[in-house]
This record gives sequence, structure tokens and C-alpha cells, in this order.
Amino acid sequence: MPTAVSIRSVHKHFGELHALNDISLDVPQGSFFGLLGPNGAGKSTLINIMSGLMKADAGTVSVMGHDVAGAYRQARHALGVVPQELVYDPFFTVREVLRLQSGYFGHGPENQPWIDELIETLSLADKADANLHDLSGGMKRRVLIAQALVHKPDVVVLDEPTAGVDVELRQALWQFTRRLHADGRTIVLTTHYLEEAEALCEEIAILNRGQVVAQESKTALLARCPYRTLRLTLAQSDYRLPESLQALVTEAKGNRLSLRLHKTDHHIGDALKALQTAGIEVTDLRTEESGLEEVFLDLTADLPAKTTRS
Repeated sequence: MPTAVSIRSVHKHFGELHALNDISLDVPQGSFFGLLGPNGAGKSTLINIMSGLMKADAGTVSVMGHDVAGAYRQARHALGVVPQELVYDPFFTVREVLRLQSGYFGHGPENQPWIDELIETLSLADKADANLHDLSGGMKRRVLIAQALVHKPDVVVLDEPTAGVDVELRQALWQFTRRLHADGRTIVLTTHYLEEAEALCEEIAILNRGQVVAQESKTALLARCPYRTLRLTLAQSDYRLPESLQALVTEAKGNRLSLRLHKTDHHIGDALKALQTAGIEVTDLRTEESGLEEVFLDLTADLPAKTTRS
């Protein structure tokens, strides 16, 4: 598959902090790609280098085959970034801001139909002639998305796009993002809401302390944690659990019991049979597969900090 974003051996220092330590990864063209990591992992620094807001100390980054330093005009045209912060000019209306942004990329009146479509699709029609300082935070975020898309980039970076927004706006943003992806655009998402990444992304890279600790398909990442949780409601709260199950308990509160079972080593039927043999009646049960959060915590927990100087 062709590569939309290629990152090779990128380093970035801030004093003694090695913020990006030999980062290399590829974002496949047309993919929905998750760039995840805890606070301070280097995600925003990497996005700033991709977008030309910051220079790497070493290494290369290209967007749609254009080096962000050597062919910066082409690289900027190929990339649209929705920043995490609400950055806006309070002296212009929504429509004026989008026309100005369009003009920065060399588009003229011929781009007006696309501007109108963005305004309509992002539910900004009622606010199109309102100044940005009069808009709510959610509306300002919609404008930021429109600004990032006004020049029709091939690659769209969403940096924490749903941080601090309400449920209705979050659903609207993901519906629109899915449409962009279906239209062939490459989407790069950073988010602390791991359930969003699990639901949307096809491939995921996880950063921790400036290093890539994993880059795999979502399916392969989820397969790293071969456990499921069996949640049980029992008929009684005063029971003596069989010895064979005691090591599997993750939670026991009243008549509610949770067991962590290995998908191949432990069988649900065996656990239920052991409970039945012990005279413990089960009135309800459900299973939960391990999700991306468990894998994420495992991958980001043990890497030692580094302050290597180049």
C-alpha cells in the first residue's frame, strides 16, 4: 500500500529532554491511523514537525512524497491539521476565515462551493456570518475542522478533536470523519479516548517517552492481550470460592464476582462447573474481551525514561 506519511529516524531535543528518540513509522495512504501515547509521549511534537511548525534535529518527514523541509509548499498543501487548542481570529466571521484560509493555499472563487459544503456539513450555516469570538467552544472546533479541510488535503491530522466537547458534537465529528475516510482521505488521529481509537482506527502506533513501542494493525494489537473477563452475579454473597478459581479473581464485592480468564488456558465452562460443584449458584453472567486500553497500559508502563543527547 502507498505511504501517505513517512517518518524516518526523527530526533528532537528540548534541552536535555530527548522528546523524539529515533522515531520511524509509516502511515498507509487511505488508512485511519491512530497515533497514541500518554501525556509527554511526543505526539504533539511529531505533529508539529509534520506540519512544519517545528524542525527536527535529525531525520526526515514526508507527506504524500513531499519532504516537509525541502518541499514544504507541496507538503503543506497535502496536509490539514486540526489542532488541539482552540486557536482562532476573533475579528472575522466564519465565512471570512474560510475564504482567507482558502486564499492562503492559492484558491479563489472557484473554491466557494466547497466552502459552502463545509459550512453546511459541519452545521455552521446559522453561524456563517457570526464573528468567531461570539461562537461556543464546540462551534469554534467545527470551524477549525473546516479550516483544516478548506484546501482539500489528502492527509488530515486530528489532534485530540473531541477533547472537552459534548456527546452530540462528538458523534457529529466522528460521522463527518468517517465520511472523509470513505472519500479516500488519510486520517491520523491522536486521542486519549482509547475507545474512540479502538472503534475507528485500522492501524495504530503507540509512542511512549519519545519512542515507538508498537505499530501494528488494531487486530494484532488487541491479540497481544489474550484475556477475557467473566463477570458473574451470584445467588448468595457468603460463599467460599473453589481454590482453582481464587487466583483468577479480579473483583469480589457482595454477590458480584469477576474472573480474568486466559482465552486458551481457561475455559468458561470449567469455571462455571467449579462454581456449581462448590454449591455456588450463578444468576447472571457476561463476558468482556480485553480492549485497547489494557494493551496500551501494558505497552506504556515499563519503558525507562531517557534523556540521551545526540
